[in-house]
Amino acid sequence: MGLTAVAIKNAKGRDKPYKLTDSDGLYLLVSPGGSRCWRMNYRHLGKQKTLAFGVWPDTGLADAREQRDMARKVLARGDDPGERIKLDRISATVAASNSFKAVADEWLAKVEREGRSAVTMKKLRWLLDFINSSIGKRPIASISAQELLVMLRKMESKGRYETAKRLRSTCSQIFRYAIATARAERDVAADLRGALIAPKPVHRAAITSPADVAGLLRAIEAFEGHPGTKAALRLLPHVFVRPGELRHAEWTDFDFEKALWTIPPHKTKMRRAHVIPLSRQALTILESIEHDADYSRFLFPSLRALDRPMSENTINAALRRMGYAQDEMTGHGFRAMAATLLNEIGLWHPDAIERQLAHQDNKAVRRAYTRGEYWDERVRMMQHWSDHLDFLRDGAKVIKGRFRKVKAGE
Repeated sequence: MGLTAVAIKNAKGRDKPYKLTDSDGLYLLVSPGGSRCWRMNYRHLGKQKTLAFGVWPDTGLADAREQRDMARKVLARGDDPGERIKLDRISATVAASNSFKAVADEWLAKVEREGRSAVTMKKLRWLLDFINSSIGKRPIASISAQELLVMLRKMESKGRYETAKRLRSTCSQIFRYAIATARAERDVAADLRGALIAPKPVHRAAITSPADVAGLLRAIEAFEGHPGTKAALRLLPHVFVRPGELRHAEWTDFDFEKALWTIPPHKTKMRRAHVIPLSRQALTILESIEHDADYSRFLFPSLRALDRPMSENTINAALRRMGYAQDEMTGHGFRAMAATLLNEIGLWHPDAIERQLAHQDNKAVRRAYTRGEYWDERVRMMQHWSDHLDFLRDGAKVIKGRFRKVKAGE
């Protein structure tokens, strides 16, 4: 007669371990301390062996009998159920290391070591969290293109077409990494090219007309916010770097004697050092910033934590406070402003402007050939640009594409 739940519950510890037999080799081993463990004795190739099925009550009577029946089926095939359990555990461990999330985590660690910025890493983890919640535990080699498409379509259904596009691209890099590490045979994300809705290009808002630029510069001079924010607003038009590069600027990046600002590779978008000639106006603005090395290494530290730079929203929030809407001007818009007006001025080689914007030539041969070119021109251009900004700020009217000073009373 088999065991009952009541008999198991009432089993008490004795001086020595003892068995409560069920059937077909299954029994409950009761220890002197009262713990109850499921066991099954069997013979394979003439050797007596024992299987462990867990501890009661975590493993109930029905579960223990189910495991016993599965073991007996393995025995009936002539195999050792104990070895089978070991192999299954190994397979489960391997499968866990081959899951999409496990491979994605390895890839994230790799690209972080390669120098991806903290902001980029945060965005990548946010993207992958979305898909890991659905297919993160799935073996990466068994994920189909259709399965991945379902996940991306969920993001599309929220109108986030650009995010879906970036996630597909990120997944493609992870699949290629899985191929390189022998955990997948193909990049199924590549099969989805053209399957997603193409997002419409979104251009960051920027002021590019000379008259409006003049008004913006005067608004910056009249800004009554925090002095650090005002200094950043005043400096940005003269250097037109990316807002993140401005926020992370450190005093050690500047050579005031040579009038140079060298942005290290780990702070730039293209992961290449970028050097900015500093005009007299830019140097004057920098000299107006109170600098205390013991206070913060950043030019524009956060008001809440001195070991961090100002918030990425500070510049845009200041522009909103000055009355410029999100679709009128952004921190990144100072780059478009400079690029537009510098090209319209017509004094500078387009490649010199592109180099100063830290834009990388897509053609490797041309990029190698032009390395270091236009430096002297860029130095002259940056000083001319600052002079031109002063000219606009101090009062200039546009007449048929040319400028003239505004006379008193006009």
